[in-house]
Amino acid sequence: MERFDILGLTTLLQRTTGRPDIVVGLIDGPVALDHPDLAGQRIREIGGFVPAECADRGSAACAHGTFVAGILAAKRRSVAPAMCPDCTLLVRPIFSETTSLPGFGPTATAEQLSAAIVDSVRAGARVLNLSVNLTGFSSADEGRLADALNFAASRGAIPVVAAANQGNSDASTLTRHPWVLPVMAIDRVGRPLPSSTLSAAVRKHGVAVPGDGVVSLGTDGRSLMLSGTSAATALVTGTIALLWSELPKARAADVRFAISNSAPKRRGGLVPPMLNAWSTYQTLAGMLHVQN
Repeated sequence: MERFDILGLTTLLQRTTGRPDIVVGLIDGPVALDHPDLAGQRIREIGGFVPAECADRGSAACAHGTFVAGILAAKRRSVAPAMCPDCTLLVRPIFSETTSLPGFGPTATAEQLSAAIVDSVRAGARVLNLSVNLTGFSSADEGRLADALNFAASRGAIPVVAAANQGNSDASTLTRHPWVLPVMAIDRVGRPLPSSTLSAAVRKHGVAVPGDGVVSLGTDGRSLMLSGTSAATALVTGTIALLWSELPKARAADVRFAISNSAPKRRGGLVPPMLNAWSTYQTLAGMLHVQN
């Protein structure tokens, strides 16, 4: 696949399909868990106010959660990228199937997101996939969310965060936090997608990934194509899961460092360097060799 070649992912995907002890936390919408390309996979559910299984297959929340789950954990023969099918996917939905805003898709509150982060980390997640539109944000929410992200940092769990699709230059509390890895969506020649949020925080701490026309699982048995930071973010989350599958002794701080420093830096502007998975693998392997 051209996108995998651009991202240096092809060789890494050929080396590993993941390990069951690498747990990926999916904080998103509910998932069509009986989808043929997800059935039988290593998927765990943890409790929350939203059930893990879709109740309404036509809802935006179900479509979004299933799409991202396909990128991360579908069977490799599926239409989805199926990054890490032998990893364990931990499903902790926060998007209700009845709450969506026009132009923004499914939404959740900061309190719901904070609780899901803590629950997922306590359940063993080493990398968290966050693609969230927050509503009703307050100063108290900001502190609560910072505490949850600090907890993830203390446990060595990496939150991979979509920079959002509002097409502006505002940094969110999520993307400003120094521990998160924010992801910007670009096209295949490196230009930001028109809707992708630009900010200095994303430029400083994040990575860019082609997020245009990504194909994954739909809820009706057919494929679904989406563009934006949600698709791009899941590709980064899957990459981290593969890196840890091959190099399980790597420290979380070293994984973040290697991802951020294994691609040529861009001069000027607000676009971060593009993810290079194979270069990141080589950097991490070298760091472990020196440490040992």
